[in-house]
Amino acid sequence: MKVTDIIFALISGRILGFLIGDFLREWGISIGLYWTLLIWFALPIISLFCLWLAFLIGRKILFIFQAVKHLLVGAVATVFDLKIFEFLFFIFSISIPFASIFAKSLSFIISTFLKYWGNKYWAFQKHEKEDMHKEILQFFFITFIGLIIDVLSFYYFSKIFNSQIAIPEAIWLKFSVIFAALVAALWNFLGYKFFVFKK
Repeated sequence: MKVTDIIFALISGRILGFLIGDFLREWGISIGLYWTLLIWFALPIISLFCLWLAFLIGRKILFIFQAVKHLLVGAVATVFDLKIFEFLFFIFSISIPFASIFAKSLSFIISTFLKYWGNKYWAFQKHEKEDMHKEILQFFFITFIGLIIDVLSFYYFSKIFNSQIAIPEAIWLKFSVIFAALVAALWNFLGYKFFVFKK
């Protein structure tokens, strides 16, 4: 494992810890200083440990190491997407009609560029510069299809599949977001590996 792998894994875990703490505060759950510190320090270590395991497995099966790095890049980009959306919505909600759609579109574009950079240079380690504009268009195309898959999967899990189980709707809605993101992440990983960043 390289030093950049270690640093990015620790930063990713820290950013995820920030997001978890943020969600807990929004839900009105007070976890106290001890649990807050545990989340802040444990998640970077867990993230690094998982990446190290993937690195060991990746010596035999390369795509495992790439897949874990892809998931970390996606998690960090999702946090940036959320925070940029909140910031832009706060700024534009007074002056622009449909501010939420404008803010979400802009945050999606910015976070997609972050995902492009992270996947290209870190997850798939493709450092060539030629045909970069074509590569960016391919990346956005795969990501756009992934967005459609995410929305359709969310609809399936939240509306169709939900009617077959006995879990409260508010809880199942959050699970539907996670399941849909995982389905889209699988599509994105395969598209990036075999189409956008193929060597």
